[in-house]
Amino acid sequence: MKLPLNNFLLFILISLSFICVSAQNITSGNAESEVVIEKQKKKKNKKVRLANIDLSHWKVTIPEGTGKGGAISVEPPEILDYATNEILKPYMYNDSTKGALTFYAYPTTATTANTKYSRSELREQMVPGDDNVNWTFKQGGTLKAKLSVDDVSRDKNGKYHKVIILQIHGRLTNDQKELIKQKDNNAPPVLKIYWQNGKIRVKTKKLKYTDVNAIGILHEEAWTDDEGFNFEEEVGFGKFQIEVKVTDGKMVVSLNKTEFAVYDDFNMKRWGVFENYFKAGNYFQSRDEGSFAKVSFYELEVKH
Repeated sequence: MKLPLNNFLLFILISLSFICVSAQNITSGNAESEVVIEKQKKKKNKKVRLANIDLSHWKVTIPEGTGKGGAISVEPPEILDYATNEILKPYMYNDSTKGALTFYAYPTTATTANTKYSRSELREQMVPGDDNVNWTFKQGGTLKAKLSVDDVSRDKNGKYHKVIILQIHGRLTNDQKELIKQKDNNAPPVLKIYWQNGKIRVKTKKLKYTDVNAIGILHEEAWTDDEGFNFEEEVGFGKFQIEVKVTDGKMVVSLNKTEFAVYDDFNMKRWGVFENYFKAGNYFQSRDEGSFAKVSFYELEVKH
């Protein structure tokens, strides 16, 4: 049966329209798929940033555990799995957006034996898993750290709570411990580096009596805090660099390679009787209810 010419032309136009619409739908569908694929590719290519820190020679103590002296510590090799360790995760974790290892602390009943304060802090171990191998000033050591204090609570007067971010802690040898009949190997910290109201403050030890003898010098009571030193630069909540360099009878602390605190008097020379180890992290200096601090390390390196 022949269609009238007008009807035939109408049929052709309708068919062409249907073909064009179908083609547009296919093209549109492909474009949407390409957008989705492109977004997925971008998401997959996003890199996770991690801190430049080797934890194989550090153990960590956290504000978790039972009572004074009962704070939990995790040593190598277990510390290497900190990112999946359920006990450590609230206090020591990766901030992949910043590329930092973050330490969180707040007051708890779990502390180490010789303090009332809680900490999330690394302790150097020259031999992984062994606290008995340490270094002297004569042997020397250098610590380099890039870090930031991210958040700190305030006291009732509106001042930020203090945080110790780096330390050099003294230690008695087993023979010295027996000589003065002390129950443990603890000796005073010869260096404490504080973040205090946005600035970096350094405190070290000095002898109460310069003529103390070789046995008396081993007692913690022989030493007292110096008056302290404040660096001029205000670091606030931004990144900064600290370097601590120890040589025989001398200690130098620098901030951002521009300011230096130098200790090379007889106190440092006599400190050579002790063993030492570096500490780094968040040793929080408050027992106020609701107080806290968060400290992030981007780089941490020790050499002897």
